[in-house]
Amino acid sequence: MSRIPTQSTAFGPQAAANLTGKILIAMPGMADPRFDRSVVLICAHSDEGAMGLVLNRPLPEVGFDELLDQLGIEAEGAGRAVEVRFGGPVEPGRGFVLHKVSEHGTDPEGRLRIGQALAMTTTRDILVDLAQGNGPEPAVLALGYAGWGPGQLETEMLANGWLTGEGAEDLIFDPVHEDKWQRALRAQGIDPSLLSAAAGRA
Repeated sequence: MSRIPTQSTAFGPQAAANLTGKILIAMPGMADPRFDRSVVLICAHSDEGAMGLVLNRPLPEVGFDELLDQLGIEAEGAGRAVEVRFGGPVEPGRGFVLHKVSEHGTDPEGRLRIGQALAMTTTRDILVDLAQGNGPEPAVLALGYAGWGPGQLETEMLANGWLTGEGAEDLIFDPVHEDKWQRALRAQGIDPSLLSAAAGRA
């Protein structure tokens, strides 16, 4: 797992309409089939681009224990049951641990704060902690990420590809994925059945 940019470097906090910490909900007008009915948490956003993690694409065929074994990390005892998800199509071999944080102050190297209570960490240390039954809780592991270049996300939003909303914690860590897209829409006051019907007539 390699280093990630901090908010003050590649994704600075000065961008207009910063969507960091918000969720993106794919609309029927989404042109990219890889994101059909996806819900994405925006982890960093600025005028230099954006990156996020898909929240509703589990990878049941990929076991956390198997990944630890590939990295040469030995699990102690039962370890932690950590869900593995498809985070996005960019760098699918790269891992990102999305987790809650309770402490304040300066974040350690390799951890990107997402609002006040969430963070994304890419260091090997966090995997070792989880393998030993420690580390932050709740936590999920995403392989790959969704990335946008300068202005690309804004262009997709103008083309009605995405709807933005608040990143509800139950959507982020809930292991039940089948209805996350619908739940995300309802949280914004939108009836998914009406949206689907409108898309079918288009």
